[in-house]
Amino acid sequence: MSALVLLSGWGCDARIWQPLAPYWPSGLEVTTPDWPGYGEHATGGSLRLDDPANMRALADAMADALPAEAVWVGWSLGGLLITALLDYLPAPRALVLLGMGSRLCVDCGISLDELDAFQRAFARAPDATRQHFLRWQLQGELAPRKAHRRLLGLLGETSLGETPCVDNATLAAGLAQLASLDLTDRLTAPPCPVWRVAGEHDPLLAPALRESADYRLADAGHCPMLTQPEALASCLTDVAEKPGRHRVATPSQAISS
Repeated sequence: MSALVLLSGWGCDARIWQPLAPYWPSGLEVTTPDWPGYGEHATGGSLRLDDPANMRALADAMADALPAEAVWVGWSLGGLLITALLDYLPAPRALVLLGMGSRLCVDCGISLDELDAFQRAFARAPDATRQHFLRWQLQGELAPRKAHRRLLGLLGETSLGETPCVDNATLAAGLAQLASLDLTDRLTAPPCPVWRVAGEHDPLLAPALRESADYRLADAGHCPMLTQPEALASCLTDVAEKPGRHRVATPSQAISS
């Protein structure tokens, strides 16, 4: 049986993957564990790290959720983290980076200055800054307002005062990881096949990274699980069924639902 493990990105817990549920084929095992500090772990659950930036502690906490016989899928920050965890855990059958390259800050993409400004804003007003990011990351979607409403509904944050799905210490560590993690060397000679999936209009990726993705999702931005769940489930299923047969997509190979 093929298996996928889906890991979320900065500011969102595992519930963001729920729209894909109707599109998985029978026989495919799909799990969506939360990172420490996210989901129920943000509000008193046992899986919280004393130091959210400690990669060894993160690897120990996630070891059971990331089996070597599965394909690991990391979205956004989640893609950087699962790649970094290759230094601590046995390699999976394949690695999928969704909406992320080997680092966040690149030429023609997000700059270090932009990320630094965002970190300063988060230090001043964490809740408001996170909410701003949740809206901003959706600007590449065809209907960003609709996608934002769906996202807040999935995260259970449709009313003011509702508890966020992640604690602030974990969020702050995640921003530091986005600024510091550069997995270029690790991905130059990876221990397993690596697949890159990107929305055609992802505002967080430089154009060159979008164009060079193995799968490019038509009519999608940074959050295809919200706006193109069928197409995303299809390409992830494709990777799970043939993880070692790597190909590079051309512009004619963009996938639409």
